[in-house]
Order: sequence, then C-alpha cells, then structure tokens
Amino acid sequence: MSSTLVPSTSLNNNTPINHNFPSSCTPRTLLNTLNFPFSIPSKLTLISPKSSTTANYNDIGLDEEMGQIKRLQNGSDVRGVAVEGEPGRKVNLTPPAVEAIAESFGEWVMDGLVKEKGRLTEDVRVSLGRDPRISGGSLSVAIFSGLGRAGCITYDMGLATTPACFMSTVLAPFSYDASIMMTASHLPYTRNGLKFFTKKGGLTSPEVEDICNKAAFKYANRLTKVSTLLKTTPTRVDFMSVYAKHLRDIIKERVNHPQHYDTPLEGFQIIVNAGNGSGGFFTFDVLDKLGADTFGSLNLTPDGMFPNHIPNPEDKVAMSVTRTAVLETSADLGIVFDTDVDRSGVVDKEGNPINGDKLIALMAAIVLKEHPASTIVTDARTSMALTRFITDRGGHHCLYRVGYRNVIDKGVQLNEDGVDAHLMMETSGHGALKENYFLDDGAYMVVKIIIEMVRMKLEGSNEGIGSLIKDLEDPLESVELRMDILSEPKHAKAQAIEIIETFKTYV
Repeated sequence: MSSTLVPSTSLNNNTPINHNFPSSCTPRTLLNTLNFPFSIPSKLTLISPKSSTTANYNDIGLDEEMGQIKRLQNGSDVRGVAVEGEPGRKVNLTPPAVEAIAESFGEWVMDGLVKEKGRLTEDVRVSLGRDPRISGGSLSVAIFSGLGRAGCITYDMGLATTPACFMSTVLAPFSYDASIMMTASHLPYTRNGLKFFTKKGGLTSPEVEDICNKAAFKYANRLTKVSTLLKTTPTRVDFMSVYAKHLRDIIKERVNHPQHYDTPLEGFQIIVNAGNGSGGFFTFDVLDKLGADTFGSLNLTPDGMFPNHIPNPEDKVAMSVTRTAVLETSADLGIVFDTDVDRSGVVDKEGNPINGDKLIALMAAIVLKEHPASTIVTDARTSMALTRFITDRGGHHCLYRVGYRNVIDKGVQLNEDGVDAHLMMETSGHGALKENYFLDDGAYMVVKIIIEMVRMKLEGSNEGIGSLIKDLEDPLESVELRMDILSEPKHAKAQAIEIIETFKTYV
C-alpha cells in the first residue's frame, strides 16, 4: 500500500563468538525457600523514618517549579498525570510542561546533528504519534508548538504505535530525524507520557534527564506559553499503512508459502486483543490482508478510557478473555497487545497464556533455531528453569539489571564486544531483536511467532506454537510487592531508596 506525502511546511520560530561474559552475567544461586520472621500483608505501605534533604537544583531559586518538570522523567521516558480522575494525584503533565520538553528535545536533536555532521542542519524533521488517550489532542498541540519553537519541521502520524514511531526514522521515504510517541503504556487513562527516538534508537535515561533539565529552566522562567492555535499546522502523514506493509512483507518473504505466497496465513484463525489501544491495525492491515481469519478478535476500537480492561499482556483479565476467545473459536493463536504495542503476549491453541518467562522461552526457542549458540539477555527476575531451557538448546543466558532499557543496552554492548546476542527480553514482555534495530516491538515479536507457526504447519506438524516450550519447568511462584511512599513528591525518590536499604538491612 502506498502513502502520499503532503509537501512539508517549516515551523520557523525563534565475527567469532566470544563466550566469556562480563561478571554481571554470572550464574545465580537458586533460592528454594524464603523464610521471613514476619508476615507480609497484601498491601504494604512504608513510611521513611526520617525525611531526606531537599534536592539541589543548581544555583537557581526556582527549585520547586523546575522540580515539577524533572520529576516527570521516568527512566528513559517522560510520564505524568494528564487529566484529573485519580484520588490524591494532581495533574502535572500540563501543556506548558510538555511544550518545554518538546522544545528541549528539538534543540537536543539539532545539537546532535550538528556534532554528527559538523555543520548546522536545516529542515530537521520530527514526527509525532500517539495512542488513543483522551489527553492526546491538547498535548499534541503543545508538542508541535514546542518543536516549532526549536525550529523543527513537524509531521503528525495520528494514532500510531511506539515501534512505528521509531521505524518512521528509518523507513523510506519518511526517514525522519527523530520521533516522539505520546503514551503511558498500560497505565490508567488519566496518565500520559512521551517516548523519544532518533535513527540510533530510543534515548537513554541520562539523555532524557538532560532534556528535562533544560526544559525545567524554560518552564520555571516562563519562557513557554502554549499556543492555542498553531501558526503552521504539522504535515499529516499516513505512516502506519507503510509500517503494516513492512510487517506483511516480512511474513510473506520468510514464510515463502509454496501455494499462496501473498496470503500465507490462509487456513489460520488468529485472535487479536488490542485492549482498545493502538494495536487494532495489526488485525486489519496485517493479518486480514495476509489471509488470516480474525473472527472473534477483541477490543479493536481505540478508546482512550480503556473501558474493558487494562491493555497489558501481564493483566490477568486481558489474558483470560483472550484465552476464552481462542477456545470458543478453536483459533490457532491469540495475541494481546499493550496500549502502544511495544509489548505483547500470546495464547496458544490449547488456551495456555504465554507471557513472562514462557514468552521469553518461546522467543528463545525460535531465535536459537536461527542463531545457534546465541546469547539471550534477560532481566534478573527470570527463573533458573528458563536458564536451563536456554542452555539445553545450546544458548547462553545473560542476566542483567531490571528495566527493559537496561536489558536492551546490555545486548547492544555484548554485540559490540563480539558476543553474539540476538534476543533481549524483560519479563514484562518488552523484547528486542538484533535483526530489528534492537527495537522493543510487540508486533514484530508476534510476527516472529506467526512465521514459526506457519513453518511448523508446512513441515507437517499439527502441534501449536506452545509445543516449543512444553519442557519448560514451571517456575516457583513469585509475588510482586508495590510500595506506596508517603512523601512530598520532590523527596519521594530519595525516601524510597532509604526505605529499600533499611528493608534490606532488616531482612
């Protein structure tokens, strides 16, 4: 499917495999039992015994206003409360705040291009995509205004996915210099946030921190007043159809079906649960056009209030309703996307949910067929059963710090050091592949699973995709504890660290 571009308008205003891993990838000791001398309640609220010192915001006497922007940083993303509706939480992701951050990002992109090319770069192009959250419209205006202030040419992708935003920087004829995705992933409708990309991939936490620090000065000094009407509107582009065709082409080429090349999914029924997020396109523009039967798919209409369940492959309701749909229709596969489609989970034909360790195992089994002896990088929460599963197939398991960006960056580092690492996955469902720009793309992950499912059928197997992990041992039960830190926002992070250290010492 082709895409027509409207002429742009400028917003001018002011190797051999090395198996010697670093010490961070050494095997772990399995703890069979944990005996605590106390009981842990179902909801744990801890209060720090003493308050921390106030943060030092350089030598400017505007620490509170600047702190409002700095606290919006969430690792490599920006996240905050965009609309009222949560008891005890005030709106902090406001249009003026978003405009200041977008302007600083635009300046950061320009500075980077100057350093890379050694000269000033004209016509710096930045795209914006968003999920269906109800705050998206007003915040989009603020982003375009901020990017315009920085001198960027802007492109409006409309409803999009996080991976598509990155792909808009590398797929011709778009190939933008940078992109922003407005989303708060699976968080409630009241939240929103920003994810940033250049052609090199997603930004790191220090880079986002630098952008937020610069934005804090703009915001605190009242340099930004959000425009209610843009002088020059951004160029509307249809990138999602190009991205969908990119995914279809991958499936067609790699399946290479001997009877029907253009419709390799004929005879397969696949259920998609988009959770009323941005993932519905995968049903209409990928699966249907490849010949799949998608009858019974769920929650495909974008709705920023997320009326049915949290769009999250870790959510029990999301998995349960998808499992029911798969069993009722005798489908071959069920797919669950999160809001912005950078994560996914699946349900096999027997109705077994595949997420967490099981999803990592499934992807590892597929990747190790293609790349024997590859290293699989995961966060440290995975089970020893997963380690055995990977090593039994000739792979190597590298465990690293929790956080999907940490896991991906570790994989990039290993490859730079000569260690062949083709898959990096976190238990939350974030998964990146070396073959796909080290991008955590939930749709691409599903594409890999679908290709393997069709190949198995062509080879004469009647077993579903779940048969690839039938010998994975069930891990010991794990429980995630989330603590509410009762504190002023500017002290919360320091107090949380103090609480955790106190808790560790006590244990």
